[in-house]
Amino acid sequence: MAIKSTIFKVNLQIADMERHYYADHALTLARHPSETDERMMVRLLVFALHAHQYLEFGQGMTADDEADLWQKDLTGAIELWIDVGLPDEKLIRKACGRANQVLVYAYGGRTAEMWFAQNSSQFERLKNLTVINLPSASTRPLAELAQRTMQLQCTIQDGQVWLGDGNSSVQVERVVLKSP
Repeated sequence: MAIKSTIFKVNLQIADMERHYYADHALTLARHPSETDERMMVRLLVFALHAHQYLEFGQGMTADDEADLWQKDLTGAIELWIDVGLPDEKLIRKACGRANQVLVYAYGGRTAEMWFAQNSSQFERLKNLTVINLPSASTRPLAELAQRTMQLQCTIQDGQVWLGDGNSSVQVERVVLKSP
């Protein structure tokens, strides 16, 4: 019998002073059995960074033809494709052909740096690709915020990002490795 996904309920308050986006989101996250709390919380953080009424979670972890998060327009065309982790270069190239803009949020410390170094020459040809590294010092503490029911606040201001639950707060650093 297959292990089922674990369901997490999240009330997320976003105050993004850079984009002038202020909203509350009631989200249901399904954590795949092979997904860590750290990866799930990075997906949640990325949602907060790009929150939009049409941004939604995809089946990226289990389906190669879907993003971890994506935003489609009313015709179904993919405006924004977001992958979390260290996706295969071929999948990124395919995503760049399908979407207007592709973002990869890499994390994992030295492993993420090695992954980018191995693929950077192929990434240079992809004009609609942005790669952002989230250092381990930022992502590991995010996993400690994970609970089955969460009340989280995300504040984005002057290039700084904070995610907290009222008791503790994590400042997340973003390092742009490649931009269009």
